[in-house]
Amino acid sequence: MIKVGILGATGAVGRQMLECIEERNIDAEVRLFASERSVGKKMKYKDGEIAVQAVTPENLAGLDYVLGAVSNALSKEYRPLVKEAGAVYIDNSSAFRLEEDVPLVVPEINGEDALKHNGIIANPNCSTIITMMALAPIAKISPITKIQASTYQAVSGAGIGGLRELNDQVNAIVNNEPVTNSVFPAQIAFNCIAEIGSYLDNGYTTEEMKMQNEGRKILHLPDLKVTCTCVRVPVYRSHSISASFITEDHVTVEQAEQAIAAFEGDVLVRDHVPQPLETSNQDLVYVGRVRRDLTDDNGLALWCCGDQIRKGAASNAVSIMEYLMNH
Repeated sequence: MIKVGILGATGAVGRQMLECIEERNIDAEVRLFASERSVGKKMKYKDGEIAVQAVTPENLAGLDYVLGAVSNALSKEYRPLVKEAGAVYIDNSSAFRLEEDVPLVVPEINGEDALKHNGIIANPNCSTIITMMALAPIAKISPITKIQASTYQAVSGAGIGGLRELNDQVNAIVNNEPVTNSVFPAQIAFNCIAEIGSYLDNGYTTEEMKMQNEGRKILHLPDLKVTCTCVRVPVYRSHSISASFITEDHVTVEQAEQAIAAFEGDVLVRDHVPQPLETSNQDLVYVGRVRRDLTDDNGLALWCCGDQIRKGAASNAVSIMEYLMNH
C-alpha cells in the first residue's frame, strides 16, 4: 500500500484528485491537507471519511507521493517540506513547470520524462494538456513547427468562485437585478472575455504563453512557435480549443485522424462536433473537425474538448503517480 497526501484537498482539483484515486481502486493510505480553517473537516472516501490535517513536517512524514492542488505561493512554501518528508511531489501549480530539472508530464505523451524526476514533477496547464493530447499523435508522424490556437475556457477554470459568479450573474439578469463581477474582469454571463491571466510586455497574457512554453517541453520541440488567444466563456466545465498547426512534412487528414483514433486518451469524433458538455466528468479528450489549413500546404486544423478539472488537472496528476508506480 502506498501513502499519498493531497495538498489543497478541499478545493475543486483536490476533491477531484481524491475521487480519481478512489475510482481507480489505487491501494493507498490517503492523507488530506488544507488551510487552517479547514483542519478537522471530514471528506468522504470509499466507505469512510478522512479528516483534513494541517501541513506540517510531522503530518507529511512517511508519505510516498504528494499531489499538489494549491497556489504557486503555497506550492513554493510546501515544496521543501515535501522534500524533507522524502515524498515525490506532483504539483498542479505553474510554480516549477519551466524549471529545467523538473519534468513537465502528460503520461500518454511523455510519461518517460517522469522517471527523470528529482523529487518533483509538474502537471501542465489545463488547456495545454487538452491541446497537446490532440496534437501529440500527429507530432509523432511529423514534428509540429507552428500552432495558432484559441482556447474557450470554462468558468470552473477559475475555481469555485468562477462557478458562483456565473450563477449569480445569470440569476441577477433573470430577476432584472444589477450584475456585479469580482472573479472575472467583466460580466461573464452571456458574454466572452478574451483575457485570462496577467499581461506580459509582448501583449500576450501569462495563460496564453503557457501553450508555447509548456508545449515545447511536453512535445520535446524546443523551437515550436505558438500564437494563442485564451477566452473565458460562460460554460461551467470543460475547455474547448481550436488549433491550426504546421508540420515539417505533409500529413494527410486521413493520417492525422488515424493517429488520433489510435492514441490512448483521445476519441476521434466524426459524426458530430465535440462539445464541452459531453467531455465533462471524464478523462478522455474528444477531437473532431480535422481538416486542411487553407493557408499552408503542410497545415491542418482541428477542434478538441476536454474536462479541465479532470484530464486538465486532477486525473493527469494521478496518472503521473500511477506511471511512477508501474515503472
